[in-house]
Amino acid sequence: MGAACCRPEAIDFSGEVNLFHFFLLRSVGKGAFGKVRVVQHKQTKTLYALKYINKAKCVKMKAVANIVQERRLLEEIDHPFVVNLRYAFQDDENCFFVLDLMLGGDLRFHLDRQGAMPEATVRFWMSELCLALDYLHSKKIVHRDIKPDNILLDEKGHVHITDFNIAVHFSERRMLTGVAGSLAYMAPEVLTKRGYSQQVDWWSLGVVAYELIFGKRPFRGRTNTNLTESIMMEQLHWPEDVAAKCSPEGQKAIRAFLERDMHYRLGYKLGGGGLEDIKVHPWFRGVDWDAVLRKEVHPPFEPDPKKANFDATHELEELLLEENPLKARKRKQGQDLGTLSKEMRMMEEQ
Repeated sequence: MGAACCRPEAIDFSGEVNLFHFFLLRSVGKGAFGKVRVVQHKQTKTLYALKYINKAKCVKMKAVANIVQERRLLEEIDHPFVVNLRYAFQDDENCFFVLDLMLGGDLRFHLDRQGAMPEATVRFWMSELCLALDYLHSKKIVHRDIKPDNILLDEKGHVHITDFNIAVHFSERRMLTGVAGSLAYMAPEVLTKRGYSQQVDWWSLGVVAYELIFGKRPFRGRTNTNLTESIMMEQLHWPEDVAAKCSPEGQKAIRAFLERDMHYRLGYKLGGGGLEDIKVHPWFRGVDWDAVLRKEVHPPFEPDPKKANFDATHELEELLLEENPLKARKRKQGQDLGTLSKEMRMMEEQ
């Protein structure tokens, strides 16, 4: 009598979401706190990006509070130009975020691949990013790490803000003072620790606009000290070919985003001009903001669907170097939370 064939256990799609609900596809990225791979929901067949963070590594890097905070913030957000959270769960080893899948790659990848972008393309992306930032700020959330690496394109070429690892809630009554973000994109008031709120995102957006149009950042230095001095003190310089790459209106907009006096910075401005000031700026004249929000404006740059718009080495590393490859595992039953460290218990509970 032959042995009975082992049948896979039935998946309960009506219960809590877990990794068994997804097919694990290729790896597409990694960061300081985790890795990202494409997954497909087994029931709906919808493709997503799965960000997973090893709990033990998270504790070792003292990043537990960041991960908990990121999940809480993402639960508040749903916007056309943000990488939105769709599911969140955990197993004994990892925390998982299931997010909108962006197949167009990040703007850093495209900058590295083809260099500076046409001004019209950058202005289009800026209009979408302005709407996203205005939405986040209306929720009293400041991102604090706006840069090309954290701006993803979907397959049609629309931009989406991602990575809320150091995003926080802000209050005008109690300004933030923590030094957070990527140095090259930090606003002067972050470096001086004199207090800030949402205006720092508009500065970072100005740095991104300059970098996309000219292929290099406006403030540079060989060391962190030199870079800090450049951000704090140096005049904004334009490349010799500025007239060929950027209109006078575009230059004025970038200069207004990179206003060192945060009270007069475009997007913030004392008195609360905010997005309305951006909408009436000459650079954005002619933009149909309602159509942009509805994604009815055709993006001037469309990622090549025949090419992988991400670094293929992530997949190779997962195949060749990963000692403990990701797979769905059942949770241990009857675990006593009292036996866990404070950090591990925090992740379990929150």
